[in-house]
This record gives sequence, structure tokens and C-alpha cells, in this order.
Amino acid sequence: MSIEVRLHARVAEIPAATWDALLPDDASPFLEHGWLDALEEAGCVAPDRGWLPRHIGVYDGGRLVAAAPAYVKGNSEGEFVFDHQWAGVAHRLGIDYYPKLILAVPFTPATGDRVLTAPGEDRAALVGLVAEAARAMIAQLGLSSAHMLFPRSDEAAVFEAHGFGRRLGLQFHWKNKGYSTYDDFLGSFASKRRHQLRRERRLVAEQGITLETRRGADVDEETLAFAYKCYLATVDKFTWGRRYLNEKFFRLAVERFAGPRDDAWKPKRASFEVVVAKKDGRAIGGAVNVAKNGRLYGRYWGAEAEFPFLHFAVCYYHSIDECIARGFSTFEPGAGGEHKVARGFSPTATESAHAIADKRLDRIVRDFLPREREHIEKIVSGELEGEE
Repeated sequence: MSIEVRLHARVAEIPAATWDALLPDDASPFLEHGWLDALEEAGCVAPDRGWLPRHIGVYDGGRLVAAAPAYVKGNSEGEFVFDHQWAGVAHRLGIDYYPKLILAVPFTPATGDRVLTAPGEDRAALVGLVAEAARAMIAQLGLSSAHMLFPRSDEAAVFEAHGFGRRLGLQFHWKNKGYSTYDDFLGSFASKRRHQLRRERRLVAEQGITLETRRGADVDEETLAFAYKCYLATVDKFTWGRRYLNEKFFRLAVERFAGPRDDAWKPKRASFEVVVAKKDGRAIGGAVNVAKNGRLYGRYWGAEAEFPFLHFAVCYYHSIDECIARGFSTFEPGAGGEHKVARGFSPTATESAHAIADKRLDRIVRDFLPREREHIEKIVSGELEGEE
């Protein structure tokens, strides 16, 4: 083999068909070329925003056999694997924590492939090669560290074998346990909790609020503008909120992933969908979701005013109901805390992998990781209750 590793300053330097040919059948929607390219084309991912693309391409005789979305970061924003304490320790040690390298999907706390490999290739070997390339980039680019965020477990294991520290995180996912109807799902709760969920959903309806999901050609200009408004309402509500995305990204996402297609009900490619809550014929709140391969990903939510239980109805109950009707296996509502457990979500471990150049900081981090892992494993097993 004649193996060559190249760094790409734009995902567009790799043809979309070439990149997407590496995607496995169960690939995350956020690894599609169109999604990553939309973030860059819209300017959401750019050096002045703290994101310098340096995508890793592995070529065998000029043919792309592996690729990994990678960015040199000037901050830790938009990552959702929180290392601010590590940066604080680095500062106290006199270490420049930034810039650093991450292999990730920007602004997206969803597990998926972080190294794409061509069919028929030795996947473990190629993932290991990318791990070594990431380590080499630390020295070559003068970085403090390299981090792979939200990979699949097999990728995390390979990176661990190549000297990365392995970290566990925590999310809360809904799993379809063979439910035929929403009432089947409610039947999995004890009587008191079941009545609470029914009551919360009923009280939304009694306020005259109706919910619908728009997908495919139904995501029109009005719906797009509303979706972006919901996004802004979410991030502007909190002091830690950041407007990572702009309206141009939403427009590109709709153009690329909300067009009419025969499989819109259970799409095999990313499907941009908008849940709309209406009162007196006017949209008053909603959420943006992305669907693919029997999985639903909750992304952004917002409302123009406070309505009791509207958040739960829009972000959880309505989408769970639709997942059951569509035969979806999983609903990942994104980052968040233990309040989701009471509404049918289960604690689920996520992964990341980390290599730090400075031996002092690396030793401190590696001492911390096993204790954190033990705590999270106890939450996932049910031995401890989850924490936000």
C-alpha cells in the first residue's frame, strides 16, 4: 500500500460523493458531507469563531480510504464534552491549553463514527492510523492536546490502544422496547407516573395548543424562519447560551435535508424536521429534530412565551409518540439532565478519548478519568441516580 495522510482546510476539498461513500449504513446524519459543509459554508465553523478545519484524509494510492472531521480549536465552546476544568488546571501549571485538536461534529453532542472508512478496508488499522495522525498533529501544529468527542465504543477502544485516555460521559436516551402505541409506552410506568404524563400532555391540549411535525416539502420558508426563531429563543434564554448557528445554516440544512423524498417517513439520509406548536392558528413554540435510519435526534427548542408543560409536550411526548408510530428504535434529545428519566429516558454512557502533550497535565487527567468512569457506570447501571 502507498498510504498518505492529508489535512484538508475545508470538507468541500473532498467531493461529497467520495466522502459519503465512506458512510456506513447506520451512520449518524451529522457525518454526512452536506451537514459538515453547511456549517463551513454558512460561516458557523470558521477560524474567527474558534474553529479551524483540518480534516484528516487517509489515501491509499490516491484513493480516499478513511476520513475524520477534525478542527483546531481556540476555545472549548460548542463541544459538549466539558474540559473547562482541565483548561483551568493547565493555566495554573503555566500551560497554554489552546489551541487544541478535536475530532468531532461541531455543536452536536450525538454519538457516531468519528473515523469513516471505506468498505472492505481494515477498519481497526485505519482508525489506529488516524489516532497516530492526531497525535502527530499535536507536535507538528504546536497544539496542547487531541480529543475525539462522542465516538463509537470501538473507535474509543482503538484510540485508547494508541495512548489516548478514555472518558465516559452521560446522556439520557429513549429506547423503543417494542411499543405499538403511545399507551403501550405509558404502560411501562407505575400508575402514579403514568397519570402524571397523561395529565401533562392533556393540560397542553386544554390550553388549545396543537402539535404537528413538518418534514420534507412541508418545511417551507415560514417554517424555516420559525425554526430559527426557536433556536434563538433557546440559546438567548441562558447566560451560557451561544448563537453558534446562523440563519444561513438553517437555510442550507433545509435545502439539503428537507427536500421531498419517498422515504421521508423513515429516511435513510438526514431529514431536517420541525415540530410546530400552534395556538389559535398561530405558531407559539416548537423544536428542530433530525431523523435518520430509525433514530431521532432532538436539537433545538423554543417558545415565544411560557405555557405550562409545553416543553415536555414538544420535546418529549410528541416526538416519542411519533417514534413509536414511525417504528424508530431510539430518540436522543441531546444534552441534559435527570428530569428526563421521569419521562421515559434512560441514562446512557457516551465516550471520548484524549491525548495531552504535557506529562503533568496528562497525569492529572488520567488520574481523574477512572473515578469519573466509575461514577457514570454506577448511574447507567442504576446503582446511583443520575445527575445534571
